[in-house]
Amino acid sequence: MEEVLKIGFAGTDGRTLLSAVVVSTATSDIYEERFRGAVIRGTSSMPKMAEIMGWPVDFFPTKDNSVESYAQAILDAFKEKKLDYVIPMPESLIFNGIVDLLEKEGFGDRIAGLTKEASFIEGDKVKCKYFCKEANVPVADEWCVVDARSYKDVLRVCLDYIHRFGGVVLKYPFSAAGKGSRIILNTWEIKEVYDTLMQDYKKSYKQMFKRDSWPLLIESRMSGVEISFTIFVDKEGHFQILPTAMDYPERFSGPASKDNPITGGMGSISPHPFETKDLIELASEEIAKPLISHMKTKGILRPCILYPGCYVSFSLDANNRFYPTKIRVCEVNIRPGEPEFQPVARRLRNLGPMIKAMFEGNLHEVEPEVRENQISICIALVTGPGGPDGQRGYPWSVTKNEPVEIDFDYLKKRNIQLIPSAMGFSEDKGFFSDGTRVAYLNANAQIKEGQKIGEVAINLKNRLINAFINKKVRVIPREDPDGNRLDIREDIGDHFKKAEELMEV
Repeated sequence: MEEVLKIGFAGTDGRTLLSAVVVSTATSDIYEERFRGAVIRGTSSMPKMAEIMGWPVDFFPTKDNSVESYAQAILDAFKEKKLDYVIPMPESLIFNGIVDLLEKEGFGDRIAGLTKEASFIEGDKVKCKYFCKEANVPVADEWCVVDARSYKDVLRVCLDYIHRFGGVVLKYPFSAAGKGSRIILNTWEIKEVYDTLMQDYKKSYKQMFKRDSWPLLIESRMSGVEISFTIFVDKEGHFQILPTAMDYPERFSGPASKDNPITGGMGSISPHPFETKDLIELASEEIAKPLISHMKTKGILRPCILYPGCYVSFSLDANNRFYPTKIRVCEVNIRPGEPEFQPVARRLRNLGPMIKAMFEGNLHEVEPEVRENQISICIALVTGPGGPDGQRGYPWSVTKNEPVEIDFDYLKKRNIQLIPSAMGFSEDKGFFSDGTRVAYLNANAQIKEGQKIGEVAINLKNRLINAFINKKVRVIPREDPDGNRLDIREDIGDHFKKAEELMEV
C-alpha cells in the first residue's frame, strides 16, 4: 500500500480543522501522493463532526492549552511515527516558543513557523516596522513611536498626520487578535479614540512596562484597497503566494467605529475581487522577495507561513483595466489568517504537496493548483445578543453553554460545509455553544460561461444565509426554545458585484 504523508495542524479554531480536511480530501491533477490531515488539540466538537461527515482526519489531544502540552503531544506523535509534519495555526503558540521546544528535542525540521526570538515580526509591530525598513519593504509614508501615556505627544502627531495624509492610525503594537488598530479620520475623533485604546490596553501596558515608556505606534493613514497575501516559504527561501482572500473584520457592515468594532473576522471570500496576475507579481517583487531575503540574511528564515496585510493603489491602464500601481505593508502576520485561510484552502487542489515542498525546500517547483473558475465564501455564525444577564453578543459579552441544533441533511443537499469553532460536544449534552464564533458556513460555486462573478457570488451568499434564516443551524436560547441565538453578517460576498460595477468603464 502506498505510504501516506501525515500533516498535523495545531490549534482550536476553524482553519485548523478545515486545513486537515482539505489535506485529506483534495485531489491534485498533478501529484499522486496520498496525504492525511490531523488536528492537534482542536475542540470537543471536531472529532464528532468528522465522524458524522466522514472526514478522514485524525485527532491528537493535549493535556491542556499550554504550549508545553502542545509540544509534548506533537513530540509523542513524531516519535510514534503518527505525524510527519506540523503547522501551528494560532500565533500564540509561535510567540510562546513551540518551534524552539521541538528544535530542542531534535524535531525542528518537521514543524513550520518562526522561533520565539523571530516572532517579533508579528508580535511587535514597532520592531517589524524597523525590520521592513531595513529590508526595503514599503510601509506607511510616515510613522513614529510615542509614549502612550503622553496624550500631548499623541495629539501633536495626530493633528499633523490628519492634515498631511487625511487620517491617522493608532496601533497597540503587540498581539491584540486584530483589534489593536484604531483609525482616526478627523480631529473630533482623536480624544475619544485615544481614550478607548488606553482603556482597552492600559492593563497590558502596565504588566509589560510598569513605569517605563509605553510604546504606541502611530502611522499615517494609507489609502487604496486592503489586501492580504498568504505566502508559503520553504527553508531555502523559495516561496509561493496562494490565492488571495478578502476579510470582513468589522462586526457589522459599514466602516469600523466604537459601535462597529473590529472583530476576529465575520467572514471572508476568495479570490479577492481585485486579484490579478499583476497584483500577485507586485506583491512578490515588493513584499515577498525583499522580506524573505532579509529574514535569510538575519538568520531567522525557517519553513513558515507569512501573511502580510497590505494596502494597494490602482490606476487604469491603456485598456481601461484596473492595474495595481503601489503596495504598502501595514502589518506582517506569521500564520494563516482566520477565517481568510478557509476559502483559500477550499480552492486549492494541492495543499498537501505544497506543505511537503515547504519542508523539503523545493517550493519553487510546486505552484498552487487553484480551482480558477470557482469562488469560495465563508460566513461566521456568532453568538448574538440576549441571555440571563442581557449579554450584548459577540464580540462583547456572550451567552455560553446553549445547545446547537444542526440539520445535516439540509447542509449536505446544498453542498454547505459546517466547520465548528467555539462549539463543544459531549455524549449527554450533544453539541453546545461555547460563545464567540460558534461555527462557519463554507461553500464554493463554479463560474459558468456567460456568468458574471458578482451574480454567482450573490447566489452563493444567499445559499449560506438561507441556511441561517431557515434555522438549519441554530443555538437554542434558554428563554426561547424556537428561537436562534446565532447571528451573521449579511453582506459577505457583495464586494464581487461592487467590484464589477466599479470597473465598468
